[in-house]
Amino acid sequence: MSDPKSDVKSDVKADTRTGEVRSESWIEAGFEEIARTGVEGVRVEVLAKNLGVTKGGFYRRFRDRAALLEAMLQNWSAGRIAAIEKQTSLDGATARERLKALIALYSERMNTEGMAVELAIRQWARADEPAANAVASVDAARLKNVGQLYRATGLPPEEADAQAFLFYCFVFGQSLLFLERGPRKRAQLVAKSAETLLRGV
Repeated sequence: MSDPKSDVKSDVKADTRTGEVRSESWIEAGFEEIARTGVEGVRVEVLAKNLGVTKGGFYRRFRDRAALLEAMLQNWSAGRIAAIEKQTSLDGATARERLKALIALYSERMNTEGMAVELAIRQWARADEPAANAVASVDAARLKNVGQLYRATGLPPEEADAQAFLFYCFVFGQSLLFLERGPRKRAQLVAKSAETLLRGV
């Protein structure tokens, strides 16, 4: 699941002292490419071409391609964990209100680029241990934080954890399904599903 409000930036940031492309821009270019072609497409020459610069600047920022991929995983996992912690903070709302807001956040506005990045990283994780560890840490944070919301409604720990699991199955699943319905019918189905997820809390 990706934060709908955290689209990857496409503007190239340069170091004002040297005029070189900054590390963050190489990472952003990496995310844009992984969304398009998967991790195999994240190659130094491709990113340099996309950024309109030479490869030399890359090696002044990163040791090699593996270092860039490591930085991408760290950036992605830290960003997703920070997002779910912020989104599940009660901050004056009830736990039920926060759960309802989360469902709306991830079902009403589709961030196609963010979802493409998430799916590509999950595919990468199937064959790469560091990527698998990054995904596992994000999933653990998501389940923990949403589980805490369900606990705050009064559910016992085991039931709260099960509800959190169902919550994420729904959030991911609904974004991947192509329904033979128009937007209005889909919105109605999502709303009914949300009621089921919030029943009794």
